[in-house]
Amino acid sequence: MKFSFVHNNFNVTDLDTSLAFYKEALGLVEVRRKIATDGSFILVFLGDGVSKHQLELTWLRNWEKGTYNLGDNEFHLAFDVDDMDSARAKHREMGCICYENINMGIYFIVDPDGYWLEIVPKK
Repeated sequence: MKFSFVHNNFNVTDLDTSLAFYKEALGLVEVRRKIATDGSFILVFLGDGVSKHQLELTWLRNWEKGTYNLGDNEFHLAFDVDDMDSARAKHREMGCICYENINMGIYFIVDPDGYWLEIVPKK
């Protein structure tokens, strides 16, 4: 028996804002979309065009609590990048860098709903 990663899910409060963020910040594009027949939810799967792993964004029509409780935000997704300096400059310009660890050579950006995304240099 063999398991492999398929996707991770983030629930979002504003789907259009999140889609724009992920495209601009990380170059992720929509691969497929599922809309509930009653309109109660929309699932959008994003891909990087390289790996099979996808990010599923879930929007719930009746989410009434405002933001999502992310706890201590110790979980995250990590992305490697071939040009760390250009990526950092872009994310600084976007104002989405939330933490940098210069000694480790990594940093984190935050999406519109508060999810942290780690940026690491490609090895």
